[in-house]
Amino acid sequence: MQSTAQLLHDSIVPLTGGPGDFDPLMAKAREKKVVLLGEASHGTHEFYRIRAEITKRLIMEQGFNAVAVEADWPDAHRINQYVRGRGNDCEAVDSLGGFKRFPQWMWRNTDVLDFVGWLKNWNDSVTDRERKGMLSGIFQAGFYGLDLYSLNASMVAVLDYLRTLDPIAAARVAERYGCFDHYGSDTQRYGLLTGSGMSEDCKREVLGALLELHGKKAELLKRDGMVASDAFFDADQNARVVKDAEEYYRTMFHGNVSSWNLRDRHMMQTLLQLMLHLKHTHLHAKVVVWAHNSHLGNAAATTMGERGEFNIGQLVREHFGNEALSIGFTTHHGTVTASSDWDGPAERKKVRPALPESYELLFHETGIPNFWLDCHETPEIEKMLRNPRLERAIGVIYRPDTERQSHYFQSCLPDQFDGIIHYDRSRAVEPLEKSIHWVPGEVDETYPSGL
Repeated sequence: MQSTAQLLHDSIVPLTGGPGDFDPLMAKAREKKVVLLGEASHGTHEFYRIRAEITKRLIMEQGFNAVAVEADWPDAHRINQYVRGRGNDCEAVDSLGGFKRFPQWMWRNTDVLDFVGWLKNWNDSVTDRERKGMLSGIFQAGFYGLDLYSLNASMVAVLDYLRTLDPIAAARVAERYGCFDHYGSDTQRYGLLTGSGMSEDCKREVLGALLELHGKKAELLKRDGMVASDAFFDADQNARVVKDAEEYYRTMFHGNVSSWNLRDRHMMQTLLQLMLHLKHTHLHAKVVVWAHNSHLGNAAATTMGERGEFNIGQLVREHFGNEALSIGFTTHHGTVTASSDWDGPAERKKVRPALPESYELLFHETGIPNFWLDCHETPEIEKMLRNPRLERAIGVIYRPDTERQSHYFQSCLPDQFDGIIHYDRSRAVEPLEKSIHWVPGEVDETYPSGL
């Protein structure tokens, strides 16, 4: 009888760096409206690079016209303006300037910079073909944020939009947003005081601001053209961020699953709003989503679901069914960019070899360093993978000393993802700004001692 590792060995597709590496994945993506590309950490070079390479092919070969990422809307909007030729004349690195809060390296890194530069060049080439009348079913692609942490920046964006077009409405919305003034810009203080009942919340005010904007929609869209529609959509999304962020910060101190679910529901609603907007303005919407495995894998197939948590991956699967494709990423060992504590400096840390009874160790034992695996390739593969195993998740914080408790959870892989991309040895993503804690070069195999 074949061993589990041998059965896998005979079914996986090695990744050699050749141009046809991801042909099987591209075949599975055909006719999909949404492709979810995950990551097992927020700081692994291979995850960023390979997601970018797959996304380039989806844009060039299958007409995908949006990349939606686990980032705040205003920060990603700055990139969107740049890649679509609507910002000031600036360099690609300047378009990443909005990512100022921890963890900056998650988007301010060399791999994202390379992709943003490519996307700008691609969009310029599409515009040039349109100008020359050489339309061939290709599309520009935008870059959008799905997250909701940007309460303060989103309020500023809404007010900036209204002050240009309707100063009177802007004054009314500013008065509503003034509810937050006595908290300064400290969203956690707002959440702590209002969530505990020590202060009145701003729920009514942020909803009123959103309704004010919607009430002005017809008037604000009197100007013709896609630019006006895009500008209103941006303001509308920022107003939605403010509304949902207010609730998120108010619930995050309760210590239950409600804040996680609220955040992922917001990401799903943002994805749906984006697709509606793209259909309205471009008659076409196909989106690639970049986020952590914990957001994009079906939560119902993991211990997250047992705790009552859901995620955007589960919601996408329920909403789009066979029109969605979800791909997870894993690694066995190497290095990662992460912090030891929240709001701490970026460090280049060694990733411990995967634990026994984990999918990562199983993949390591195949002896193939990098590969693509279709989780539903054969009934035998699906049955073998369906036996629940541990799966590693490294976020912005990595604590090897408590790795089992901090970074592993139970999952059923074929129900969590449609496919897996595994890089057995991976290396840390390179931040644009390196602290003294981020040591370049390969970490010696004996460092740190005891691993």
